[in-house]
Parts: sequence; C-alpha cells; structure tokens
Amino acid sequence: MPERKGHYTVALSSRPTILGYAAVVGKKEGEGPLARYFDAIYQDTTMGEKTWEKAESALQKEAFTRALDKAGFSPSQVNFLFAGDLLNQNIASTFGLRESHIPLLGQFGACSIMAQTLSMASIFVDSGAADLCSAVTSSHFCTAERQFRYPLEYGGQRPPTSTWTATASGSVVVGLGGNGVRVADVCIGRVVDLGITDMNNMGAAMAPAAADTLYNFLQDTGTKPSDYDLIVTGDLSAIGSSLMKDLMQRKGYTFGEEYNDCGLMLYDRQTQDVHAGGSGCGCSASVLCSYILQKMEKKEWNDVLFIATGALMSPTSSQQGESIPGIAHLVHLVTTAQ
Repeated sequence: MPERKGHYTVALSSRPTILGYAAVVGKKEGEGPLARYFDAIYQDTTMGEKTWEKAESALQKEAFTRALDKAGFSPSQVNFLFAGDLLNQNIASTFGLRESHIPLLGQFGACSIMAQTLSMASIFVDSGAADLCSAVTSSHFCTAERQFRYPLEYGGQRPPTSTWTATASGSVVVGLGGNGVRVADVCIGRVVDLGITDMNNMGAAMAPAAADTLYNFLQDTGTKPSDYDLIVTGDLSAIGSSLMKDLMQRKGYTFGEEYNDCGLMLYDRQTQDVHAGGSGCGCSASVLCSYILQKMEKKEWNDVLFIATGALMSPTSSQQGESIPGIAHLVHLVTTAQ
C-alpha cells in the first residue's frame, strides 16, 4: 500500500513494475541523437491523417498499442488508462484512445503529464485498486504552435529562449511482478509562480517548480543528488536547466554529472534548429519511454529521478496578461524490487 514519506512523497510498498513501454516520434526527433532508441519514426508530420490534431491522436494510439504489445497484454486486461496532452479538452488523448474501450482518467499537467500519469498508474496498482494500468501522453509541434502561439504560416521570428515542441508520444504499462524497472516513490509537485509572462521562455517559468519538487523529495527522503545515477528534468532545456541548478544551489544542493534534461537530450542543438532545446509532453515522455528505460533495463543506471515539468498556461490566460505558473512531478525509478 502507498505510504506517506515526509510531507510530499509517497512510497509505493510493492514497487509496481513498468512491464512495457514505447516511444514514437516525428521526423525531426528521429534526426536527433536518440533515434536508435525509438520504436517508430514518422517521416510525415501528418502521419497520414487530414489534420495535425488527428496526427497527434495517431501518435498516442501507436505508442499505447506498441507498449501494450511489448508487455504482452490486450486492451481488455487494462483496468485504467491515464492519458493527457496539451490540446484543449485533451482531444489528442480522447480521440486517439477512444477505441480502446478502457476506463479513462484524463489528465492535465501541461508538459508534466508523463510523470503525472505514471504516478497515478503506479499508485492505483500499488493500492490494489488495479492490476494493470497504462499511462500515455503526447505533443505535436504544429498543434502546439497553432494553439498557443501563432499559425505556422505567420513565420514569426523565434527568440533564443524559445523551445521546440516535440512531435512525439510515450506510453508505459504498469503492473506487479516481472523484471522491468520499478516505481519506488512519487512526489507530487506544487504550483509555483515567480511571475514569468513570456510564452517563449517556458524553461524559466517551469524551473522554480522543478527545484521545489526536487528539494521537497530530497528533504523527505534524506538523500542528496549524488545518491542517484541520473536526475533528469522534463523539458527545461538550456535556459531552465541552468536556472534550476542555480535555485537548487541556493537551497544547498549542487549537481555533478548525474543531472540532465530531456529537452537537451532529444535534439542536437548544434545541428538542429531548436534554439534552447526541446519541450512538450512528448519530449520527456519519448526520452523516458526509450533511452532512459532501456539504459535502466541494461543496469547502466539503477537509481533515477524523473521530474517532468509543465507550464500551466492557456491561450486565454496569456491573452489576459496572466503569468505562467509551473508544476513538476517526480517519479523515483529503480531496477530492484527492494
């Protein structure tokens, strides 16, 4: 059964297992340094669909189906499905997964959704409320630009602080037993808002939340950054990850080579025009559901903190001059049952 550890962390006594996982990405992501780790790479941003929104739904369906196949289960065996995306009313998830006929709990945490859905799926399994759960999320560069910024036809200049929304989806299947990576703890984040209003500087908006959640987890567990093989944030990219390290240093914690960011891992910033790096729900989801979990299965990493970060904005709030609140959720992954 789940148990509170400190103020913010939940320890999962059975350490649910990630029994299957998959990541599918678009052309640009497939040209990056992690290409060989992905399950599928699409060369067409529409994925054969009539609209970009339908293409994002297709990404989710593909990632979910592949993860379930790799785990060796059918949709009828899944008790609950946790899914979300960046689009209004989570339409990428609801339309992409409606044919699965699995009870769905839609999630919104902006780009933190992979950690949020994985946390919920793991807690449900650990509590005995479910035997098998799936978690999935996605993002698409074209859908995000159309909803949050400008139509692609506008051709506006992107500032150096801007990030590239990943066209990608990641999915995991969580249950008990097996030999996969285990979920040991989760730490649910608080909303943190330091007044950032620039929608082209998401890293700065989300960094305070990442630092807050990580600090709370380290305090709850009595650990330090060097105790982990990898501490990876979701999509702070160059600006946000640097700011996060500064904020943690002020709290008394410093990082060595154990820290990285999915937004910096997904693309090659020297050869790919992504400015500060990658972002979007699919950024952290695709890196986790490919590179990170594969490295852990090979025991190259045994103790990982995955911290997906999100900017809790909407087109309406931005048009009304609101600031951009941030959120970050942490999932502690290990390769052992105990």
